[in-house]
Amino acid sequence: MTLVFNLPVRAWISSGLLVAVLVLVTGALAVLFGNTGVNIATLMLLQAAAVVSLAVFSGNSGVVSFGHSAFMGIGAYVSGILTMGAGVQRSVLPNLPAWLAGHEAALPVSLLAVAGAGVMAGVISGLPLSRLSSGSMAIGTLAFLIILHALCIGAADFTRGSQTFYGVPRLTTLWVALAAASAAVVVARLLREGRLGLALRASRENEVAAAAVGVNLRRVRLWGWVASITMMTMVGALYGHYLGAFSPKDFYFDLGFTLIAMMIVGGMMTVTGAIAGVILLAGIVQILRLGETGVDLGLFTLPGIFGLPQLGMGLALLLTIWLRPTGLVGLHELGPGGLWPATAKPLPIGKAATVVPIRRPIPQGCLTVSNVTVRFGGLAALEDVSFEVPAGQVTGLIGPNGAGKTTLINVICGQIAPTGGAVGIDGTMITGRAPHDVARAGLGRTFQNIRLFDRLTALENVLVAARTRTPSRAAAQGIAMAALERMGLAARWDAMAGSFAYGDRRRLEIARALALQPKYLLLDEPAAGMNPTETDDLIAMLERLRTETALGILVVEHDMRLIMRLSDRMVVLNKGARIAEGTPADIRQNPAVIEAYMGTRREKTNLRQGTAT
Repeated sequence: MTLVFNLPVRAWISSGLLVAVLVLVTGALAVLFGNTGVNIATLMLLQAAAVVSLAVFSGNSGVVSFGHSAFMGIGAYVSGILTMGAGVQRSVLPNLPAWLAGHEAALPVSLLAVAGAGVMAGVISGLPLSRLSSGSMAIGTLAFLIILHALCIGAADFTRGSQTFYGVPRLTTLWVALAAASAAVVVARLLREGRLGLALRASRENEVAAAAVGVNLRRVRLWGWVASITMMTMVGALYGHYLGAFSPKDFYFDLGFTLIAMMIVGGMMTVTGAIAGVILLAGIVQILRLGETGVDLGLFTLPGIFGLPQLGMGLALLLTIWLRPTGLVGLHELGPGGLWPATAKPLPIGKAATVVPIRRPIPQGCLTVSNVTVRFGGLAALEDVSFEVPAGQVTGLIGPNGAGKTTLINVICGQIAPTGGAVGIDGTMITGRAPHDVARAGLGRTFQNIRLFDRLTALENVLVAARTRTPSRAAAQGIAMAALERMGLAARWDAMAGSFAYGDRRRLEIARALALQPKYLLLDEPAAGMNPTETDDLIAMLERLRTETALGILVVEHDMRLIMRLSDRMVVLNKGARIAEGTPADIRQNPAVIEAYMGTRREKTNLRQGTAT
């Protein structure tokens, strides 16, 4: 019950409204077209359940799956075998193993067995898939479509091979289909707003940034895949009980293309989009099926065109990708006032800031870089670099372009494995850990090139990081709102990150890093691209951060005015090696730094005076 009540109320309201839409459309079809309308509505509801199940993974992760229709086949065959009458089963499947024969199970019992089979199939297929990149993962799903199709044909004792599998009791009525579609909508909406859905959506927007705030990409994609496949096999079971007789081709490319087209046309990133796509394309398909056999217009007759429904869906898909890539409803969900941005309502700002502090003071310690060396082939990007970032102090890291600063940041954060040396946090070595483990160990970071989750709101951007610190959504939301307030962005919590101006994007990225409640914060050129006013505001914010928290901060920056004013100590790199370390006053006067880092007389003066370059 905790999981349910921690989810946004909007998800429940949206689910109810979407179910109401399905009921209204179903009722209209039944009233207007009688038994034909009931059949159309039943099929549409099953398609809605399937598309929503597909969107649980593809919509949230951004990885289009071409293999989900094959998993529907698993559910159809498993449920068909378990519910089939014993006499019919002996005729249809004479070689069926004894342990599977003669069950004649009721539909609810068979659905439980199908769910178990779906979990197994999801785990077995998801373990290798989750280790792939997004593009490779999509190709991998296509491979599973082909593999499962071949298995269904080859396992003739269980499936009758390529022949029709008949004798399946037709148990899927209009009401069963409506219940299935409604359940799929509710589960998908709640999952989307939950911790797993939020992490999946963050990985969809930017994998590197998601890992940097503690998201385990492999794990969230695996469980998102398992949840989606489990739902899909159950829908497949109901689809099989709707057809009554089927073969492997019924769960192959045609069905897969139909489901993908419906999802993309409506908008794959929202549940509302999935439902809209199903209703629209189901109507188009029914109209085009009338024209597939020819249309008599009185004065003349239009000839029939074979495959007209598929042609119509293909054109609809192309037009959507061309004119509206995010689909008909875009990033919006259905709400009381129509379509609203798909986001959660936050706690009041004052309550959020006082109930959950942005972080707690930590014991004195340090981030340690020990003899770090990085070689790419014969090129040494870093050579035996060592220094410390004490807790509660700001350490500046400077050096000319190509000195190895960003490479060093990436080594510290786990994105690059060092050739030699080690990195530790308060005495615990983090070298060799994945970026998400480094983040959870107490390291927050920003990026030289801003990496935000542009199609998530400001609150959701920061909430992704906060959810890695606590399982409670309310507590995480408090942390997130406090971080936004600290950066002066709390009033824009519901704005999409992609709409922010450059300076606000920089501040939002810092707020996201702070929501991790890190022990150490790494800022990679935080003032890059800012105007003088924005830079002054950033300096003031970082100075407050230094005095109000026990954070150890490592700042990489080319703005000498900022770095000299903020830093307690500074480290200078040149050609991958540390050439100086000391206070800003020491660095200003260091001949080696002046010669290597600045060179010209004017730049030398800027360094000594601490002015911007």
